[in-house]
Amino acid sequence: MRRTSALHLGIEGGGTKTTALLTDLTGNILRRITLGPLNLKLSTDLQLLAAFRQLHFPFPASVALCLAGCRTETDRQRLRRLAFRLWPHAKIFVGKDLDSGLAAAFGPTDPGILILSGTGSVVVGRNARAQTARSGGWGHLLGDHGSGYALALSNLKSQISNYDHTGQVSVHLRAVLRRLCLNSPEQLLDWIHNATKTDIAALLPDLITSDRRHLDEQAALLAADVHAVARKLRLRNPDIVLAGGVFRNRPPFCRALRAALPGYRVRILKTDTALGALSLPPSPISNLKSQILPLPLTEQRNPRTMDLDKRDIPQLIATMLDEESRVIPAIRNAAPGIARCIRTIVTAFRRGGRLFYIGAGTSGRLGVLDASECPPTFSTAPEMVQGIIAGGVNALHSSVEAAEDDPRAGADAIRNRGVGKRDVVVGIAASGRTPFVHGALDEAKHRGAKTFLLCCSPATTRHSPITILTGPEALTGSTRLKAGTATKLVLNMLTTISMIRLGKVKSNLMVAMKPTNAKLRARAERIKAALAQPEQNWNMAR
Repeated sequence: MRRTSALHLGIEGGGTKTTALLTDLTGNILRRITLGPLNLKLSTDLQLLAAFRQLHFPFPASVALCLAGCRTETDRQRLRRLAFRLWPHAKIFVGKDLDSGLAAAFGPTDPGILILSGTGSVVVGRNARAQTARSGGWGHLLGDHGSGYALALSNLKSQISNYDHTGQVSVHLRAVLRRLCLNSPEQLLDWIHNATKTDIAALLPDLITSDRRHLDEQAALLAADVHAVARKLRLRNPDIVLAGGVFRNRPPFCRALRAALPGYRVRILKTDTALGALSLPPSPISNLKSQILPLPLTEQRNPRTMDLDKRDIPQLIATMLDEESRVIPAIRNAAPGIARCIRTIVTAFRRGGRLFYIGAGTSGRLGVLDASECPPTFSTAPEMVQGIIAGGVNALHSSVEAAEDDPRAGADAIRNRGVGKRDVVVGIAASGRTPFVHGALDEAKHRGAKTFLLCCSPATTRHSPITILTGPEALTGSTRLKAGTATKLVLNMLTTISMIRLGKVKSNLMVAMKPTNAKLRARAERIKAALAQPEQNWNMAR
């Protein structure tokens, strides 16, 4: 039986703590629970579910989950699935901790810029058209200026430098040693090699007033982020709200930041940013249910292999060979589309353009493989043929299958590679439906590139299709089999034939290869010997 209440649950997880608030219809806080930090990117599904169960209140009418690390559509889908397991009848909003922070500072829709500074830092803004932009938030190795970590570390470095120059342990350095139970500054070396970002940020109370220069330097960096966000959103003199433990507890830094932002209206957020989660509009349950579509050909069951588990090994080998034998005729039927793609690639190469493969899972790995073989085989520049895989480098050796569901990530990958009018982008998707691939192809087409979709199921697409109808797999849905074979063979043709047309092959010899090891040096010597003979004797060359 469906059970809900008039209660609303908001959960905000960040780099320092996680807060859950339960309220009634009038907004009265009925219960508050606080746990340690919670980051979607750094937590497994089991860890997240364990944390949510500690924050679990039964049968709320709505749930808002705002977690650090929830940045992409793939992240949001993952978080929705987990939330739905615990609150199947609630309306659910999922997003990042910055969403709840903006809502706490400016309500669900009003414009402004929020500066968050705790253990880490970030600047995020929103304009009247609900567009958002951010600067910072790259973590302590790439950014986090103006954070508790950055302030503590810069001051600590200054204290160590002063100790080197004078041999004196200052009052601030003495306080740090006392906090860490260390007997000398030299022992800091061992400590800091094992210290976390949070450990270093915890030293800030002993260091914050040690040197005003550090406050001004870090404030200036945050002010530059504010100007960048205002510029991106075309905000003129926006309201600025400061949130996080550094601003609440360190008035000297607030004064330094206000001085770095003359003319701006700057105020400190008095309430908990977790309250913002409760004002975010949830989505109905029906939005979580995937649209029912006909199964693509590659996902259908193969009537020839329904008893696969009953066959012995010789029969299974024969079965797989029989299924693979269907690939070549399917590719022959698609030869006109393959030829059209090759002619487009050759033209692009001659104009200084590049070829990009983009895919997810097996399709993405095959694209990266073919691209990586071009420099040693044909002495091409690494950027001439590039492979892009959903989920990035980790997906080459580990399953990151959910990454394929995010079309915006595909579009971002195309933008970040600087794809333009001279380039060709070949999307690879066995089903023909992969959102990551379509997002990439749509963005590439918008930027003027020539676009193709290599698939093994009929697909509705605005991009030139290369459709290889390999049929259902012997093992249902395992598209690393026939679909993978067909994909590899087509990619072989796209690059090899293109390089032949560019003159990188003489007779049937790879005259442009790089002899980078003993085997290839020996091959290069054989190629040179063969080419030194008269052309009529090439067929006799060994």
